[in-house]
Amino acid sequence: MAVIEEEPSAETDLKSQPNSTAAAAAAGYTSDGYETASDTELNDAVLESDNHRHNSNDNDAVNKDNVGSSENGDDEVSREVKEEEQQEKTEAVDAEANEKAIARANDAKLEGNSLFKDGLYEEALSKYEFAIQTVPNDPLSSELQSICHANRAACYSKLGKYEETVKECTKALELNPTYLKALLRRAEAREKLEQYDESIADLTKIVELDPSNDQARRSVIRLKPLADEKREKMKEEMMGKLKEMGNSILGRFGMSVDNFKAVKDPNTGSYSVQFQR
Repeated sequence: MAVIEEEPSAETDLKSQPNSTAAAAAAGYTSDGYETASDTELNDAVLESDNHRHNSNDNDAVNKDNVGSSENGDDEVSREVKEEEQQEKTEAVDAEANEKAIARANDAKLEGNSLFKDGLYEEALSKYEFAIQTVPNDPLSSELQSICHANRAACYSKLGKYEETVKECTKALELNPTYLKALLRRAEAREKLEQYDESIADLTKIVELDPSNDQARRSVIRLKPLADEKREKMKEEMMGKLKEMGNSILGRFGMSVDNFKAVKDPNTGSYSVQFQR
């Protein structure tokens, strides 16, 4: 006989639910009517929240660093700009001061020229010296300094102070080695001091710089015999001094320099000493 299996009724299902709940409670799972997260899920959520806050703080710190770096960079650029502006102002002030100093020095030089023309050489010397001290010590003003030194040399030459003339010309030539007037004045002063070889050297330099300068060329020709004569005179004086010194030594041995004769070689101009009784 076939058995027909009846479908469980709703009532039967409801009756069975308490048992299921009890079973779940017995297994340690209870519910108060809404879903709750497990401990693992809660821990993961807390870590995720902490990481989010940490990342947020890091981002804030990075942003602050970026802002600070940007501000520092702006400050540095601003400082450099200010320094450049200050340097430009300083250079402008220095340039203006140099121009005024050069103008004062040039005025003093012109005053010195007027005094020189009037024969007031001492007063002219003071003006030229003031110009030299006033003018800035830079390459742009070296020409003015050189001229003033040469003009002072001219004053000393007029006053007959030839050694001072040579000194001032030398200073002028240190600033301008091709200054022909300074070379000529020094050559003339050296001739006055009987420094013929030195004078010839200056005149020769003039001819090198200006081959058309016939005056310098003629002066070289004129001074050469004087230079030769002076050299001979110096040799004689030197030999005389050596003779005196020799007699003071040889006299202890009953001799004198007269026992020795200096013979000049006509070809070389040098001397050799020969002993004779």
